[in-house]
Amino acid sequence: MNCYHINVFYSPEDEGFIADIPDLRGCSAFGDTPEKAFAEVLIAQKLWLEVAMEDNEEIPVPKYRPMIYQAVMA
Repeated sequence: MNCYHINVFYSPEDEGFIADIPDLRGCSAFGDTPEKAFAEVLIAQKLWLEVAMEDNEEIPVPKYRPMIYQAVMA
């Protein structure tokens, strides 16, 4: 399985944490804690990839790199 970057952030509107995987369109999850959101998005990632494979969709190559990593690597 590819290693995709995962963002975890607090959402005041949702009063909880959101985790998303930018390389997998629409792949996100919610949790009351950052750890719960992270665990939930791992489940979402697994399901996202399973559905893409079943539908013969192209699996994206991990490309997303936050600006902080781009600046450090340059």
